[in-house]
Amino acid sequence: MSDKNWEKGLEVFDAVYGPGTSAMLEPFKDTPFNQEIVGNQFANCWGNEAFSIRDKRLMVLGATAMLGRADLVEIQMTGALVNEEFTDEQLDQIPLFLLFYAGAGNTTAVFRGIEAAKARFAEMKKEK
Repeated sequence: MSDKNWEKGLEVFDAVYGPGTSAMLEPFKDTPFNQEIVGNQFANCWGNEAFSIRDKRLMVLGATAMLGRADLVEIQMTGALVNEEFTDEQLDQIPLFLLFYAGAGNTTAVFRGIEAAKARFAEMKKEK
């Protein structure tokens, strides 16, 4: 992987999850797993402009809903809140919409993840 791809991936990572979040990846620059994540998934996939970051986040959210992983939903939605991608009304509508596609159990995890992201973001705003 080129240094150029690594740097682009870090820039896109910060654009997706918020300024400075890519710093946690620097210690792992030489691991093949993180090289693939940063150099391909972020530099090439998230960095591709065919869809906006918000559009990509919605696709990831749909896939994550099927996993029933509130922790992963929280990560995505915290990034969405940092980037002001959704209104409160839209956040409230996401679990209602997914309920019929992902099922009650998985959508409960989505709801919990969104609520945790709201709480985390509120704390982040207080710290500033």
